[in-house]
Amino acid sequence: MKRFFLLIVLFPLLVDSWFCYAQPSQLKQEPDSTLRLDYVLCGDASHQAIYWRQSFKGGPWAGRRHHLDQPLLRGNGQIRVLDPESGACLYANSFSTLFQEWTVTEEATQVQRAFEASFQVPFPRQPVDIEISLLDTHGQVSGYLKHRVDPADILIRPIASPGLETRTVWEGGPLSEAVDIVIVSEGYDATESAKFFLDAGRAADALFSHEPFATYKDRFSIRAVFAPSAQSGVSIPHEGLWLSTAVSSHFDTFYSNRYLTTSAIWQLWDLIGTVPFEQIIVLANTANYGGGGIYNSITLMNSDHPTFVPVLVHEFGHAFGGLGDEYYYDDQFESQYPADTEPWEPNLTTLKDFNSKWADLMDQGAGLYEGGGYQSKGVYRPAPDCRMKTNECETFCVVCNRAIIRMIDFYTR
Repeated sequence: MKRFFLLIVLFPLLVDSWFCYAQPSQLKQEPDSTLRLDYVLCGDASHQAIYWRQSFKGGPWAGRRHHLDQPLLRGNGQIRVLDPESGACLYANSFSTLFQEWTVTEEATQVQRAFEASFQVPFPRQPVDIEISLLDTHGQVSGYLKHRVDPADILIRPIASPGLETRTVWEGGPLSEAVDIVIVSEGYDATESAKFFLDAGRAADALFSHEPFATYKDRFSIRAVFAPSAQSGVSIPHEGLWLSTAVSSHFDTFYSNRYLTTSAIWQLWDLIGTVPFEQIIVLANTANYGGGGIYNSITLMNSDHPTFVPVLVHEFGHAFGGLGDEYYYDDQFESQYPADTEPWEPNLTTLKDFNSKWADLMDQGAGLYEGGGYQSKGVYRPAPDCRMKTNECETFCVVCNRAIIRMIDFYTR
């Protein structure tokens, strides 16, 4: 008991001694810093590998400043900052990546590919070990890298500000107390800045018109960065249309017409520069239907389709809340939710460990409905319909609503 008590008392002091970020009361007097880490993720369906590319010292740390050593969700991967001597975890976060989605496609059985990835952690005061783990559909480690970062390393580059016009769309609180979202323009040419900032405002309104975001509006801050594209619009490969745009996004990801993503992660983060953020929304200047949301990676959304509002909120549910898709087509090359593994997404279950999900909400409107996670059999969702299932449903179900609230609290309390 004494050792446990000492750990509780001393851990905040240990963390403060390792990381260059200010305490909330010091934010106006002492700048804090972010360490950006760029990687290459590569491999195929059978083997995955991680390679470190370079490190940057960035602007203020926008992430959480409490319970730093444990992610709320398992995710499809994790990044951890370790004390090299004791092995103690000083910071951890979970994520998913486009690369991991690709590894369960048929193409991944035929060829090896490489994808970009970037992560940010508090900038350390002392040398630390960085540990990256990729997890397969069974939650087992499929790719691993551990490397040392010395804050005194002269090859850690300062992040340059690209000098792009940035506006505050909504400010709910200081960096230490808010979830910080950055909205970046894609496919808006130099004459379309007014349209972009109008669309960024529409995006904020879309989020805050839905619960639980409306109730917790004061725990979010939103900034918008206008990065002009050489051409207006977005690439649509199945129409033979390829354009030169700010973050090189395109439809037809994994040959799905409506899947709009970008592989140019480093390019995107360069455009954000020193703007503090925890979540990225890329607004693509197109009326074509589509988008994408990847947990703790990116939300990418068309700006002008009539379903703008429900699709944006749905995709942000993926990227921020870690929610899974509740619809199903039975068209996946490989199941992402094997029967012997409980999904990490809080709104899906294979019944492998249902008590860890929403068993306690069964008398509050939740249920068990077979079909979800792209497959009609073996995966269950909490409600007949939900914003994570259809665009027509106007609200999140009780389970998804609780999951989002838990995530908000995790980052801000």
